[in-house]
Amino acid sequence: MRTIKIIAYKFDELSEDAQNKAIEYFRYFNINQIEWWESTYEDAANIGLKITSFDIDYRKIDGEFTLSAIEVYQNVVNNHGEECDTYKAAEKFKLDWQPIFDSYMNEDSEEYENPILEEKLLDTENYFLEQLLQDYLCLLRQEYEYQTSSEAIKETIICNDYEFTESGELI
Repeated sequence: MRTIKIIAYKFDELSEDAQNKAIEYFRYFNINQIEWWESTYEDAANIGLKITSFDIDYRKIDGEFTLSAIEVYQNVVNNHGEECDTYKAAEKFKLDWQPIFDSYMNEDSEEYENPILEEKLLDTENYFLEQLLQDYLCLLRQEYEYQTSSEAIKETIICNDYEFTESGELI
């Protein structure tokens, strides 16, 4: 049996090279240890959008409305700031959708419950869904990039009080 003595260093006590080595060791820690996408999924669910899958590398996202498109519109307008892309998409949807809906529902119009208008309504709602999904994919990409950034990794290391060898290897 032998005893080995190791001097332990906090992250801030390491040289710049050792800090960089520690950061690289932990680069994907935040995204492998937590479900980092949960808050984005919850935000989407709060407006009536269920995200069913996404792939940042392939820029792919799937989902569906759990409420009507107009209810989702109202939830976005009520809960998202005017500068948000989701808010802008919702406002565009309403501008495009409302005139079609009004014509479709006008009993005095020749277009009352017209199947062509019904198809246009569905197309407008599907386009709104796709726009919102793309906006949420962008949010997911931003969160991923933050969670793998040196800044976030440093925060994780410091918050967890990890200790290292002088060369930056985790003890």
